[in-house]
Amino acid sequence: MSAQLALALVSTIRHDGNGGVADDLADVAGLTAWLREQTEPLREYVAGFDTSGGEVDERTRLDVVAVRRAARTLFAVAVRPGPPSRADSTSLLSPPEAVDRLNQAAATVPVRPVLTWEQEGTPVLTWHGEPTAPRSALPAGLARAVIEFLAGNTREQLRACPAPRCVRYFVKDHPRQEWCKPSCGNRARVARHYQRHTAAG
Repeated sequence: MSAQLALALVSTIRHDGNGGVADDLADVAGLTAWLREQTEPLREYVAGFDTSGGEVDERTRLDVVAVRRAARTLFAVAVRPGPPSRADSTSLLSPPEAVDRLNQAAATVPVRPVLTWEQEGTPVLTWHGEPTAPRSALPAGLARAVIEFLAGNTREQLRACPAPRCVRYFVKDHPRQEWCKPSCGNRARVARHYQRHTAAG
């Protein structure tokens, strides 16, 4: 679940369809809409947080954006020697600064493991935060998801999508997977076809 939430957070920077970059967290309304989409993965990392957006304000948005910037910086480091996302070329922090930012955000909420083991079921570990201000709980939970993802084995499959104009990161789930989604693969093939015909002409 950490990979899902970490990737969802960094994917709020995306290609806008017109050759530019869109930021889904550009305002409080955008953050609120994103929270509604992420209700399920957020439940594990931000215990008791109201994903309807009633607890979100501009300060919370800025804190979440700061966590995202740190995450995208460290994603760019993780995909080396491959290139980072095109959207990050001028906005990356230094890696130590990004690590500090994530650790500071995660540390604002004390968390503890809780084991649930239903009869005839399998053990389930969840993390519960102590009661805290919503403004701290959301960035802290997101930072923890990013930290868990970066410290886990899945990080080795992290890639920046090489398709023209795409700025997303993705986890390579299959040895032959090259792009974050099929539409990026189609766009890349069209671009290669165009380049070959232009060169031949």
